[in-house]
Amino acid sequence: MHQAVYIFRKEFGSYFISPVAYIVISIFLLVTGWFFFSTFFLLDQANLRNFFSMLPVIFAFVVPAVTMRLFSEELNVGSYETLLTLPVRYGEVVLGKFMAAVAFIGAMLVPTLAYPLTVSLLGQLDWGPVVGGYIGAILLAAAYAAIGLFASSLTRNQIVAFIIGMAICFTLTLMERMLFFLPESLLGILSYVGTFPHFQNISKGIIDTRDIVYFISVSFIGLYAARLVIEEKK
Repeated sequence: MHQAVYIFRKEFGSYFISPVAYIVISIFLLVTGWFFFSTFFLLDQANLRNFFSMLPVIFAFVVPAVTMRLFSEELNVGSYETLLTLPVRYGEVVLGKFMAAVAFIGAMLVPTLAYPLTVSLLGQLDWGPVVGGYIGAILLAAAYAAIGLFASSLTRNQIVAFIIGMAICFTLTLMERMLFFLPESLLGILSYVGTFPHFQNISKGIIDTRDIVYFISVSFIGLYAARLVIEEKK
């Protein structure tokens, strides 16, 4: 665990050295701010439902952009081989990079706290769904970060890693809306696979253990798959 913490510190610090991180944060805040405030005054409701409802789609693009370099860059420049010469296990490498990605996304969400604070000044805001929404956002970010980490472990090309991660995350996000194309016998299983219903429940302030288990399970599967891939590349 000590080595995982060391890798976490290294990767988290490297995010703020690269200008790409600031570009991603700026785009994220511009997009969320525009869509939130452009409809907030039209709806005339003191809540953040519009912000949280569009967050899964935005995360499907933003999170793979955050994780695309974590393994791809090292595989491309050859520093991955150097990393393996250190007294560190595969699981520690994956866990350290995963924690760094989730922490960075959490830091990216901090400026959005201005949204509920602004709304609370303009009306009577129910803080329950707001707290639930941010808890759901972290769980969703963790699940997508694990998927993005897996995608990054597959290739040396960061753009390819981004496309693979985005495709998987976007499919999980829109799974519920694509069910009418599928046979009725599969609806029960596939409706559980999509991320949007689980995130929507938590963002309403409904903390259901089934939703939490879902996000933890997706995160575990993504991380375990990434570990298998990098172990195969030894």
